[in-house]
Amino acid sequence: MTQTATPDRRAVDVLVSRHTASLEEAAAALAGRLYYSRYPESPSPRVYGDGAAEAGRTAYEAHLGRPFEALADQPSDGTTVGDEVSPYGPRLGVAYPRLDVAAGLEAAREAMTGWRDIGPRARAAVCVEILDAINKRSFEIANAVMHTSGQPFVMSFQAAGPNAQDRGLEAVVAALVEQERVPESAVWEKPGRDAPIRMAKEFRIVPRGVALVIGCNTFPTWNAYPGFFASLATGNAVVVKPHPRATLPLAVTVAVARDVLASVGLGRALVQLAADGDAGRLGAELALRPEVAIVDYTGGPAFGAWLEREVAPLGTEVYTEKAGVNSVVIDSTDDLRGMLDNLAFSLTLYSGQMCTTPQNIYIPKDGIKTDEGHVSFDELGARLSAALDRLAGDDARAVELLGATVNDGVRTTASSLRALAAEADGSVVRESRAVTHPAYADAVCRAPGLVAVDVSREDVYAQERFGPVTFLIGTESTQQGLAQLADTTKEFGGMTAAVYSTSETVLEAAREAAVEGGVALSENLTDGIYVNQTAAFSDYHGTGANPAANAAYTDAAFVAGRFRVVTTRRHIP
Repeated sequence: MTQTATPDRRAVDVLVSRHTASLEEAAAALAGRLYYSRYPESPSPRVYGDGAAEAGRTAYEAHLGRPFEALADQPSDGTTVGDEVSPYGPRLGVAYPRLDVAAGLEAAREAMTGWRDIGPRARAAVCVEILDAINKRSFEIANAVMHTSGQPFVMSFQAAGPNAQDRGLEAVVAALVEQERVPESAVWEKPGRDAPIRMAKEFRIVPRGVALVIGCNTFPTWNAYPGFFASLATGNAVVVKPHPRATLPLAVTVAVARDVLASVGLGRALVQLAADGDAGRLGAELALRPEVAIVDYTGGPAFGAWLEREVAPLGTEVYTEKAGVNSVVIDSTDDLRGMLDNLAFSLTLYSGQMCTTPQNIYIPKDGIKTDEGHVSFDELGARLSAALDRLAGDDARAVELLGATVNDGVRTTASSLRALAAEADGSVVRESRAVTHPAYADAVCRAPGLVAVDVSREDVYAQERFGPVTFLIGTESTQQGLAQLADTTKEFGGMTAAVYSTSETVLEAAREAAVEGGVALSENLTDGIYVNQTAAFSDYHGTGANPAANAAYTDAAFVAGRFRVVTTRRHIP
């Protein structure tokens, strides 16, 4: 089954005219790593309009317990699949058409011709139009993310909506910049004895092939949009294989993209959904297909390592974000309350179920100097526990930050802190408290727990413990803590690192440790910005310099491998 389409050049040109100024503004922000946001992150009616939240929830609920009809025109084998159960309790019951893989990939490849030929700037404009259309459905997507990932609603709206959309736009702009580094044509002259040799040369951007995006459960849109839009903007077709428990947010995304593409005469087959069940192996099957030239993956390290080991050697571009161990070193502070509140928020948000959440906090055994005097190791643990109580002590308030635990693995980790402490010859400073959700009785919500261990117990803390558990690690010195930050990050990976110190000497040593470990560093965060946040157009998410990820959102390397340049040359008489 193939789908042919002829681009409506006039309609495409309207989009180019509409979005050129925004693309230039975003490109300038990207070049300077400045603040830029196209999509407001406040869910306020003053921003998105009266009734937008209610309309979004109604749209979400309309999907439940029925086939996802917006993708009924995809190549399908005639069966459906759907295994989503909300971490808050209800079964979603959405049935997605199973992709006919061979027919879908054939249709994708055929649709790429017209998409390739409209050129990089036109593709970028169409991608911005897709993002704008997705933004209009932010409340619908937020409800879908809340009930597939377990994120609290406001976080679902911000992270899965506007923040993800800005990351997608960043990828579009980065892709456009790299493509437009190549001129469309040139006159080449080589000096000669009698006369120069002159040639006309033309340079065409060509896509690599079909791109596969393999989504994750916890951040289904935020982690998918960079690869999705980087591949689409560089001329490739995209097949999205969501996590079986978080399909709906990406199904909506795919449906929106297909509608926008069709509205300007481009093939709907440029974007397809490959839904799978819990026990399926569709991601591996697709990654090995010869039509697939690019794979973007976010998820556990086992499958990510398999992609790097088995798929990348085939010539496929493979971009992975896997697991890591994020570290904080506390040396001293001139704002103890601010430091503790900042850390408490980072640990509480989404019950620690973020790839950027701190796990290991290194503290000298003899304590630290603060604006409130000397604070011992034990007192610092108690003070951090108190800060967590201020955020998560009241159930009704806590669930708006914690959300719900996403799977049994997280729940087991949260409930086994005493066993973990005993294994490490440590102690439980704070249990991971069970929190009752006032609206969803079946939700399993857990507040952060703290376990104190000695620095010698790398066997316990030098591996990812995904969820609401943090190790307070007693070190002989700040220098030892920094060495551990560098060493564990190099060996086990890390997405973030942080340091607190009033000493410029210590801060400089921390910067060196971060460079050695290949991890982004935050210094002395106390107000408004948190270590587990990254800003589109300014912060790189990941570095590709340690085992947690082999790529970064969004550097030149993330987009440049998604296209090639073909030259045509001829003599000029």
